[in-house]
Amino acid sequence: MAVEPEASPAGETRLQRILLPAPGEPADVRSLYLLEPEPGRGRVRATSRTSAVLPEGAEVGFETYFNAFPASYWRRWTPLRSVLLRLELSGTARVDLYRSKTDGARIAVTGRVVGDGVTEIEVPLDAFEDGGWIWFDLTCDTEVTLHAAAWHAPAPPGPQRHPDGSLRPAPPARVTVGIPTFNRPADAVAALAALSSDPEVDAVIDAVLMPDQGDRHPADEPDWPEVAGRFGDRLRVLPQGNLGGSGGYSRIMYEALGGPDSDPARATGSPYILYMDDDIAIEPDSVLRALAVARYAGAPMLVGGQMLNLQERSHLHSMGEVVDRGEFMWTSAPHVHYDHDFHAHPLRDRGRHGRNPAGEEIDSRDLHRRIDVDYNGWWMCLIPRVVAEGIGQPLPLFIKWDDAEYGLRAAAAGYPTATWPGIAIWHMAWSDKDDAIDWQAYFHLRNRLIVAALHHDGDTRGLLRSMRRATAKHLLCLEYSTVAVQNEAMRDFLAGPERLFGILESALPKVAAIRRGYPDARVLPTAAELPAPSGIPGVPVRDIGGRLAPVKKAGWLARGLVHSLRRHDPAHHETPQANLTPLEARWFSLSRLDGATVTTADGRGVVYRQRDRATAAELGREALRLQREVAERFDELRGRYRAAHGRLSSRRGWADVFGD
Repeated sequence: MAVEPEASPAGETRLQRILLPAPGEPADVRSLYLLEPEPGRGRVRATSRTSAVLPEGAEVGFETYFNAFPASYWRRWTPLRSVLLRLELSGTARVDLYRSKTDGARIAVTGRVVGDGVTEIEVPLDAFEDGGWIWFDLTCDTEVTLHAAAWHAPAPPGPQRHPDGSLRPAPPARVTVGIPTFNRPADAVAALAALSSDPEVDAVIDAVLMPDQGDRHPADEPDWPEVAGRFGDRLRVLPQGNLGGSGGYSRIMYEALGGPDSDPARATGSPYILYMDDDIAIEPDSVLRALAVARYAGAPMLVGGQMLNLQERSHLHSMGEVVDRGEFMWTSAPHVHYDHDFHAHPLRDRGRHGRNPAGEEIDSRDLHRRIDVDYNGWWMCLIPRVVAEGIGQPLPLFIKWDDAEYGLRAAAAGYPTATWPGIAIWHMAWSDKDDAIDWQAYFHLRNRLIVAALHHDGDTRGLLRSMRRATAKHLLCLEYSTVAVQNEAMRDFLAGPERLFGILESALPKVAAIRRGYPDARVLPTAAELPAPSGIPGVPVRDIGGRLAPVKKAGWLARGLVHSLRRHDPAHHETPQANLTPLEARWFSLSRLDGATVTTADGRGVVYRQRDRATAAELGREALRLQREVAERFDELRGRYRAAHGRLSSRRGWADVFGD
């Protein structure tokens, strides 16, 4: 039955607009928005991002990533106990509502024939304790024009309970967007253009803060004047030295809160601060969705956007992450599957299609579970102002672990994080980066140890065991530069928290200088610059690289260790024995070689890894010595880092860095 729209503004109760694909999107990206009609039934023609013409006889499904309603998240994190689907259309169609169970099983909710006007259907949220989505399908008796559709709350947001027990009104839907940038001027301009492309998104943005840390500036891009002009004096570009992601994001929070003295003339005044990377593509409605979640939440919380794969745009990188307290290492949350392809396996896929390379069953069942997280990456994360004022700034970690530490710190203060389906950006996947073995390996380990000292109260045996295992693997893989910078990371951790601000800018140049001394850190344009590989005597070419069954690994480990104890052959530092792809560059292959090229993860060059017994022995001994010292002094360092935490996370502490 058609009803009139409610008197209150639609935006006050709207939780999630139904979105149509942008013009020209390929079929795999369209699958994030629509389940298209069968061939021969015509094609949905989007007339805007929120309206479309559906051909007569078409059956169109909205059980998709961006348009299904993640009911279990709303039930868990908000007081809402029902949701309203509101459709405005012309023509005649049958609308059928469905919900899913935790295992992906489909349950019919209701259905009816609707005609011209506005139709509203309410669905209770009581059946979504552990998981489940709600969605609708349209079957068109005539050609149908879908003017607008959205999921709404029955009433505006109510008061929120804060950790001190007080009840306070939900803040207004206003946000300061922060985008630190470093030598990605075109990407930064594109991010601003996306934010201003939707008038409703643009209308909620009080300010855009852009710390510019590079020597290639967005203002030099040809589109800058037009894009910057859309924001006018709401846009502040903040030039500063290269302080890494933590320095960029800390500057955003610092300015949004008014600097060290909370100057109201300097502060943006927004009740929310939205962190975003510069090298992303954003679905603009994600900003409105994140604000809706934050305002309807029963208590203030951090709302994280999920990461879709920029190079495979129908792929979801991860549903959420946690910190494994055994090894104190970030990892996917339970029941999360890496790089899920919605085009091949939409939400409705409950079939069995074998296993992926990680050994996981391929289907979409686990995407119907609610995934609980410890933190959200700062590719997109909405932080309430009250959280920033209460728990302080990001730590001066340069990059890596600053977002995880902030999530752990927020949770300890009573502010949880949720990584929300349907709120998302596209970002390059980690599989296309070498950050576990390049210069970033220093920050991975140093900052992991710092965050463990701050937040890990258990014993350190799992942490130390994983560090020793990683060192052995890097040495077997001839990744000597990685071990060298990880040894430096341990030294800097052991030096204590007092010098963290002091080395914020100098750590990266120091690490770069260390790496220059090792051949595996020097990237060559192509393996064709070197002689053709000589091969390995007695080993068929097909056995170089590739995967290895688990039962064979023990044997190959023994052979690799025996080979590693022998003196290397200098000839293989001039002529490689093999040219390996990243997938082939495994410890059980490289441990048998004295020299091999390995293609970089982005495919743009190669590194020439060369075994050197003396170098490996020296690095290995130093790593073991430092790991023993970390183990012996960890309790002492826990106390020092925790005592310094207040200063490291204070605006006063950051003021000296920013020259304020």
